[in-house]
Amino acid sequence: MGMAAGGRTGVKADINVTPLVDVVLVLLIIFMVVTPLLQRGKDVQLPLAHKHEDKGPKAMDPMIVSVTPDKRMFLEKDEYPTEAALKEAVKSKLVGKELQPILLKGDKSLTFGDVRKVMNVVRLAGAKGVKLGVEELKDK
Repeated sequence: MGMAAGGRTGVKADINVTPLVDVVLVLLIIFMVVTPLLQRGKDVQLPLAHKHEDKGPKAMDPMIVSVTPDKRMFLEKDEYPTEAALKEAVKSKLVGKELQPILLKGDKSLTFGDVRKVMNVVRLAGAKGVKLGVEELKDK
């Protein structure tokens, strides 16, 4: 690259790449920081199921209850050691939002009885509907 000197006036047609690189790096950093915050609830391995079309109206954002392989119970990111503590936490979060859906994420290594027990606790806390979280089974 040479430096223009002297009497030539006019528009410079060279592309300045430095601001472009700066913007791309800032966007990369933003996405790296925000992406881990998008996951809600506790990380569990969901069971596989075929896709189900939900024909109901789009409701509120669900409250997430997670059950880990060692049968620990979480409401969003907070752990509750007993069923009674989980029931009280769900009940307090549902005050004024009785129609808020609950998404129950149970690890695939759990038995149905383990997941059903937590589902019953959430139902007794006043939840109107509980949906089970599954991972979509890919048809080949």
